Amino acid sequence: MSTSAPWTIDVVSDVVCPWCYIGKRKLEAALEQARQAGLREPEVRWHPFQLNPDMPLEGISRKQYLEDKFGGPQRASEIYARVKAAGKAAGLDLDIDGITLQPNTLAAHALLAFAQQHGAAVGSDVKERLLKAYFVENRFIGSTDELVAIAGEAGLDADAARAFISDPQQLQQVADADKRARQMGIGGVPFFIFNQKVAVSGAQDPAQLLQAMQQSLAAQA
Repeated sequence: MSTSAPWTIDVVSDVVCPWCYIGKRKLEAALEQARQAGLREPEVRWHPFQLNPDMPLEGISRKQYLEDKFGGPQRASEIYARVKAAGKAAGLDLDIDGITLQPNTLAAHALLAFAQQHGAAVGSDVKERLLKAYFVENRFIGSTDELVAIAGEAGLDADAARAFISDPQQLQQVADADKRARQMGIGGVPFFIFNQKVAVSGAQDPAQLLQAMQQSLAAQA
């Protein structure tokens, strides 16, 4: 097929998932390899998945979250040591220990939907800002005010962003999209769908993601 034909990468992920942040970096590395191979830049589309869909809207203390999820901080520390090492290998300095509140991510995903209405590049920028806000800056991205601030930092209209992420209909659309992902059989994230033809689960290495890109394009030929 022509390398100039349009194509898409759909990424199902959460903004409080460290492997999703690592997976984003690996995807970026794979995309750089794809450019060097002469592939046209794809449209990257971000889709919601809530790791904790039943999280209270006000969030809960990180300490309580770790207790509920891992049985306590010691077990969590063992698990996150591996995560932080993987993050560092991908160029990320994750401050997981600095997180004090575990947020509900429904409104954060709504902000991402709002951003993507302004183009794929804006969507990817806001996705990065949300991940960095949580994992590096330890901001509480369950707060409407914090999300509006992030929108403003990305150059988006703050008032329009606030109205969008406070709209019950928009929040329901996020919840519905999350539900559809689960109905498709997606149980873990990140989950990549290349050109609607080849799926890859997990934060795989760039070479594997590039191979999936090439396979998806060959399938379209």
